[in-house]
Amino acid sequence: MAAIGEDRRKVVVVGAGWAGLGATYHLAKQGYEVTLLEAGPYPGGLVAGWQTAGGRSVEAGIHGFWYPYRNIFSLTDELKIQPFTPWTQSSQYSPHGLEVESPLFQAMPYLPSPLGTFLYTRFQRLPLVDRLSALPLLYAVVDFDNSPEAWQRYDAITARELFKQYGVSARLYKESFEPMLLVGLFAPGEQCSAAAALGMLYYFILAHQPDFDVRWCRGTVGEQIFRPWVQQIEQAGGRILANHRVTNVVEGAENQITAVVCGDETFEADAVIFAVGIAGMQKIAASSPALRRRSEFRNLSNLGAVDVLATRLWFDRKVHITHPSNACFGFHPTTGWTFFDLNALHDEYRDEPGSVIEVDFYHANQLLNLDDEELIPLVQRDLAGCIPAFRQAQVVDAGVVRLPRAVSHFAPGSYRYLLPGTTPFKNVFMSGDWIDTRHGSWSQEKAYVTGLEAANQVITTLGLGQPASILPIIPDEPHIQLARGVNRGVRSLLEQSLPAFWLP
Repeated sequence: MAAIGEDRRKVVVVGAGWAGLGATYHLAKQGYEVTLLEAGPYPGGLVAGWQTAGGRSVEAGIHGFWYPYRNIFSLTDELKIQPFTPWTQSSQYSPHGLEVESPLFQAMPYLPSPLGTFLYTRFQRLPLVDRLSALPLLYAVVDFDNSPEAWQRYDAITARELFKQYGVSARLYKESFEPMLLVGLFAPGEQCSAAAALGMLYYFILAHQPDFDVRWCRGTVGEQIFRPWVQQIEQAGGRILANHRVTNVVEGAENQITAVVCGDETFEADAVIFAVGIAGMQKIAASSPALRRRSEFRNLSNLGAVDVLATRLWFDRKVHITHPSNACFGFHPTTGWTFFDLNALHDEYRDEPGSVIEVDFYHANQLLNLDDEELIPLVQRDLAGCIPAFRQAQVVDAGVVRLPRAVSHFAPGSYRYLLPGTTPFKNVFMSGDWIDTRHGSWSQEKAYVTGLEAANQVITTLGLGQPASILPIIPDEPHIQLARGVNRGVRSLLEQSLPAFWLP
């Protein structure tokens, strides 16, 4: 390696989503020579947007920005951009019509967690007795403290088994918990890890009353956030190369990777950060002898990813929609979906004469092979099942984006195969929303945070620059901290006094 005073240290980052851009931005500001390699045509990964041939904006699904996304909000403040809508309310629909309306929780009188979520959510049909059946589940919420031990305890069973074990009613599960899993973890409860379900539900809904409040981009995330971010990265000296798919890495002495290979091009590196999804990392590991010699990378083949289908429909008339964001259940077995009123969310559609609706399907494997001519009527029928006025509206244009194996699948038993931020190589680090980290965040916020964590690992290893400041999640409320402390004490006492031959 070159001495610090001779040449700038070279860092190669693979993947230009939240994690990769976050790592690249911070390291470029610290004086590193950073090259960011993106396999796709645009920076942004799954949240990159683009224009259709007709000049209409489309993107790979709509992504929300929840109240706990402290680090992403800090980033947009640093970039001096205002990409977000105001905080919005949301609804939930089934084939029977409107099921749930969520208020702006931060505007309601504050109650200790989780009372505010329980009392202020407006259920239209779900009886109180079913809602009360969730109370025993609060023990699991307290017991799951995001520690490695808690992940190991709960990751071996499915979310459905967990809810059944704690006496959640069948109706509450089908009409509340499973819909949340389908749009939060992108899979039905029998295919979701109980540990991931508890972590996701706590972070987005239960930890603090305002946590379920969400706002959205006023256009595509690629245009509103990533484009100005990329400009700042390039001004700081970072280099971003699209259409560069990594095919191999070069292993040098002392258990280090010295270069990253993209076809005929080789990029020298003093450190490497992988910031790609599970499917992408599996392909890289499979094509690289240096990586597949390590069991940690071979074992990535045990992880899965979930299919997503994103559609955007332009109608010939305005259809009234009470809230701009809506989740739906009961229309397709094992598939959840959401729809968004882009006239209310995106600046470019505010004066559109007809409704512009984004409809995204998760765990959409059974839909991906349908032709557009088959999909568009199906999507319209689903919309009409929620809001009947869509039956009379005509679709004048549509965009369909198929995303096979696009998002992380936190299946039961997957925790043991998730990679931490460090790897068997001294100078190779991992980031992304599927990486094992103790920060406690999820989704886009987690991806961005792990990108900063990987940048800090590079700084520690190469000894140049100041580490990124990472905001922790808001601490648990005092009564939750007390309950978790008591629970840990009791659990420790029992583990010391009872034989350890039962399954965890």
